[in-house]
Amino acid sequence: MKTVAQLLKLKAQQNQEVHTIAPHQMVLEALMVMAAKNVGALPVVKNGEVIGIISERDYARKLVLKGRSSVGTPVEDIMVSPVITVDTHQTVETCMGIMSDKRLRHLPVVEGGKLIGLLSIGDLVKEAIAEQAELIRQLEQYIRGE
Repeated sequence: MKTVAQLLKLKAQQNQEVHTIAPHQMVLEALMVMAAKNVGALPVVKNGEVIGIISERDYARKLVLKGRSSVGTPVEDIMVSPVITVDTHQTVETCMGIMSDKRLRHLPVVEGGKLIGLLSIGDLVKEAIAEQAELIRQLEQYIRGE
């Protein structure tokens, strides 16, 4: 299995940039960034450190369903904290286990205390499928004696 570092290198160049938001910014600003960048979650960063994460799910469950306003609510009021992170040495399999066990859709990648990437469950599933397809190809070649 590939490591997180290898997976981050494989991600399309446009998907390597990590968009973040500050805890004091309003939820509406977070929603605008998510919509503009076509992402489902944003790490919440304060003084260069990831202190939480906010997702579309948090917005729906913690604001909309409770009748709160995204204009006057700061991100820190609805973000998930503490946030679970991984480093670049973790494997794709380990990350999938973490995300399944904790019911997460996004996993920030931190190295030396600095946010360097964000993995989605889609990134991990895509890689797992690619690895399985390669294994099948190799086994078929072996069976054919190639």
